[in-house]
Amino acid sequence: MRPDLVYALGGTVLALPIHIHTPSPFVFSLAGLFVVSLVSNATPFFGASYTLIATTELTAFGFSPEAFFLVVVVTAAGAAIGKLIIYGAAKGFKRRLSGNKNIQLLAQWLQDRRFLVAVFVTAVVPVLPLDDYIYIGAGAAKTRLAPMFLVTIAAKVLKSTFEIGLEFLGIFTVVNATKHFLGLTSLELSLILTGVFIVLGIFLFKYDWERLLSGIRIGLPGPAPSG
Repeated sequence: MRPDLVYALGGTVLALPIHIHTPSPFVFSLAGLFVVSLVSNATPFFGASYTLIATTELTAFGFSPEAFFLVVVVTAAGAAIGKLIIYGAAKGFKRRLSGNKNIQLLAQWLQDRRFLVAVFVTAVVPVLPLDDYIYIGAGAAKTRLAPMFLVTIAAKVLKSTFEIGLEFLGIFTVVNATKHFLGLTSLELSLILTGVFIVLGIFLFKYDWERLLSGIRIGLPGPAPSG
């Protein structure tokens, strides 16, 4: 994928609020949301909930269809572009990553016709940064990027739409529950979950999934004998 297309997409998204005459403080807030969603998605296994932060900002400035649309577009674009950074880093560290058994297993699976379906599903799944694995494996295998990126944009738009919408409807319940039962603010809870997902991501990356899958295949019953 040509870098100038990525720059053009990012520039268009950041300039969009200005063209439709949103208040200046909200423009700066959207720029911050773009950076947060980009950084959280460019960091493998980070798992930070950028949609929760986006919902908090949307609540602070007041909900409107226009504001909701802008927040969805900005966070989705930042999240999708962040995955390009993971892809590029994995491509640069191809020699080192190629020694990981999980990367070798994933590289073989990338040739499957259902690969783009997996890209979409993992990009939509909440909380778990499963699409990080896909982009690391794709970068190490130098898989064609353009189809992945287009699918990821569509998935992140859907993810932002549903997550921000649902969080907005229940944001006060979430905040009050964390304060009442755990004594934590939503920011503190998000930071704790981020640490948990980083540890979980490293474990999943180093775990020998080929051995597990082989064991599952061995345990499955074979076809019934004929005749």
